[in-house]
Amino acid sequence: MRPGVVLALVSASSLALLGAAPAPGARSGSDSGPLPAQMADTGGGTQLITAQAPRTDSTSGTVTWWDLRDGVWVQAGSAPARFGASGLADGATRTQGTNTTPTGLYGLPFGFGIKAAPSGTTVTYRAVKDSSWWCQDNDSSSYNRWVDPLPADCRASESEHLVSYTAQYAYGLVIGFNYDRPARGRGAGIFLHVNGQGATAGCVSVPEDAMQRILQWARPGKSPHIAVGTDSGATAVTRY
Repeated sequence: MRPGVVLALVSASSLALLGAAPAPGARSGSDSGPLPAQMADTGGGTQLITAQAPRTDSTSGTVTWWDLRDGVWVQAGSAPARFGASGLADGATRTQGTNTTPTGLYGLPFGFGIKAAPSGTTVTYRAVKDSSWWCQDNDSSSYNRWVDPLPADCRASESEHLVSYTAQYAYGLVIGFNYDRPARGRGAGIFLHVNGQGATAGCVSVPEDAMQRILQWARPGKSPHIAVGTDSGATAVTRY
């Protein structure tokens, strides 16, 4: 979701937060057991990514990926994460253009990238070409969809030319927010992708090596999902 347009929105305090991300896995569990074991729903599969921020106004936090082994959730990896320049918002009420990352539990429809898929990647992986776009035009029949090429009813000014974001979209996974039955005005183009220079426009981002490891780890047969939320409160990860 337009990762290059938010740099001017990141205040000095936000930049300080970006440089003070918690140690990987710092909030990944508690005395009640690993974080996924505390959740209301993990998507029904045996792989899960949690993207957790301290508060809804946070622009940084932690992404952790988990495997369910013999009935126990085991941490497979963790990395510092960045969120929207305006923090996080409840995915059920979040609106487009707010630079917020939607909270909730979502599927991961497919991976994509300007660079070739990392060795061992088994998820569906689409190569980003010069003709590849993500349509974010509310008036288009292709709203919140990968399009290649850009259709006539989808305005370029209301869409992302994916190849233009060489750092962020080196590797990515689509987050299934507002994806199965897109509702106009809710938001489009929410991804897990590589870090840019600052906070995102609503996506979740991690360092490039972490994104590579996530793509290598994810297995379609294990139905991986991502849960995005805060440590506590109405948008806590454990509520999803």
